[in-house]
Amino acid sequence: MSIKNLSRAFSVALTLCFALGAAVHAADAAPPKPSGKWILYFDSWSEVDGDLVLRIAPDQGQAVDVTTKIPKGTHENAAAELVAGSLKGQLGGGYSVKVEDGEKVYIKNKGKTPKFVVSQTSSSTTGLKLKIKRS
Repeated sequence: MSIKNLSRAFSVALTLCFALGAAVHAADAAPPKPSGKWILYFDSWSEVDGDLVLRIAPDQGQAVDVTTKIPKGTHENAAAELVAGSLKGQLGGGYSVKVEDGEKVYIKNKGKTPKFVVSQTSSSTTGLKLKIKRS
């Protein structure tokens, strides 16, 4: 076997090992547990116009996807306000949504609203970072 063929075979084998390892790791990752309170942390700014889509999935009931348009140049505080406004408009009275410290959005269930999971389903904007934390 030539050096070129050996190098190619090694590259293919290495790629397959990484792909298999990533698949096993993804399968081992447990989905987040429902909670009555979540915090969204925004950082940096959007480099392009885009949409940020969050999924609010109650422990019992139908999940709701909330889309927020994020214009180019939107900084973390303004992004938090935009997302909070979208959440308030689409989630209804079973949730409390408020912005604190400028860049943090708190989402809490109210009354008999079940615990829920918040996840980001997609984002077509770049530069703006979002961290979702169960509280």
